[in-house]
Amino acid sequence: MTYRDALSYLDSLVNLERRSDYDYRESLKLDRMRRFAALLGNPHKGMASIHVSGTKGKGSVAAFVNSILTEAGYRVGLYTSPHLLSFRERIRIGDEVISESEVASVMDEIKPALDEMDKEGSSPTYFDVCTMMAFIYFRRARVDFTVLEVGMGGRLDSTNIADSMISVITPVSFDHTKYLGSTLGEIAFEKCGVIKDGTTVISALQYAEVMKVISETAVSKRCGLTVLSRDLFFEIHDSSIRGQQFSLLTKSCEYTFLRIKMLGDFQVENAALAVAVAEALKPKGVFIKKDVIKSGLAKARWPGRLEVIATEPTTVVDGAQNAASAMRLKKALLRVFGYRRLILIFGAMCDKDIDGMLRQISDLASTVIVTRPNSERAASSVDILGKLIKYKDEIDVVTTESVKDAILAAGEKAGKDDLILITGSLYLVAEAMQICNKGDVSLSPKPLQNKDLESTLDRSGMDSPSSHDFHGAEK
Repeated sequence: MTYRDALSYLDSLVNLERRSDYDYRESLKLDRMRRFAALLGNPHKGMASIHVSGTKGKGSVAAFVNSILTEAGYRVGLYTSPHLLSFRERIRIGDEVISESEVASVMDEIKPALDEMDKEGSSPTYFDVCTMMAFIYFRRARVDFTVLEVGMGGRLDSTNIADSMISVITPVSFDHTKYLGSTLGEIAFEKCGVIKDGTTVISALQYAEVMKVISETAVSKRCGLTVLSRDLFFEIHDSSIRGQQFSLLTKSCEYTFLRIKMLGDFQVENAALAVAVAEALKPKGVFIKKDVIKSGLAKARWPGRLEVIATEPTTVVDGAQNAASAMRLKKALLRVFGYRRLILIFGAMCDKDIDGMLRQISDLASTVIVTRPNSERAASSVDILGKLIKYKDEIDVVTTESVKDAILAAGEKAGKDDLILITGSLYLVAEAMQICNKGDVSLSPKPLQNKDLESTLDRSGMDSPSSHDFHGAEK
């Protein structure tokens, strides 16, 4: 296969990332994934895996852990989803995305097993195949560690065939309630499905109902449990558009004046969880020096999350996709950014809590531009508008049916002292970044000047423009 052949084949598979009409327990089956792996020699076996589950911040935590371990000199396989601009972003060794030739080669290796499973009547899904591609690639690369981000849930997720030695549970909140459950306890049960017997669990600060499930799971599986704000304490010293500085106290060490590029208090929390992962490796014979941890945090990057992509006017993209994420986004905007007016470009998937997101952030906006990302799951502008008027009865509202038109409309309305915020969906963020990177739309007459503000995506990892470039889905 060529690279394009491989992407075309992937697009022919059942892609639950794009759909909202499937049976969770029937469609996500670990037995199918285990059979798939067995046909390929169980490439996931023998890997030192760190598994990241939860609702918010999974990708950021994974990125921080990857950066710390890479800085320490280890060969690290990082698997995340969805991608923003290129499929290749999903599978990395350290900071290097998988090459086009390796994507094609790995798919060639996988294809006979896929054909066999088709004959057996148990065809893997798009996400199954992506996950197996990562395992095959990491086996070839002889990585020292794999850092795996859960796609959805955890218990039935394709990544959960891995024998992880550390499980991280990021903040759990309401999302995918149609599949994971209507209560926080039910959702937490699915998220905690990644925890393996006798391993280490590291948790963010959680709602009491969630913490109860995590604690009980850790006890029943004889796991050590580290919890933020109980065993880890941080103090933020400075937050600005250039990044954040903070100190961290753990049970065994004090870290002073750590710096990260990522914005928002929640990213400091994510960084703290990553440090806890590094410390949890000590009993396993992996000792990472404080200065290495500090350097690894400073180098970590994760595009599309509270990222400044232009100035004058300041333009920010963020993949907030539920009410809790929108609340954190609002807090970060008020803390970090100064602006005269906020112009909000909003689009979301139809199965998301649009009401909850708009309730959190719409009151910041003087203008809301409602749009529809290029996805079958995207809510229509009319549907979003119907929800918006409940929270903003007197507001300047523009509706568009394309993200490009939304960006053009924002550019016409915004002055150099205003802030343009593009949020509501990673689909929306990906498409906006794609449009701006292609030069189809100029968000601002002044490009970014400060290197600290430049987009953190490795542009060498971008695919040439196609419909595949920005179809990554909410998790």
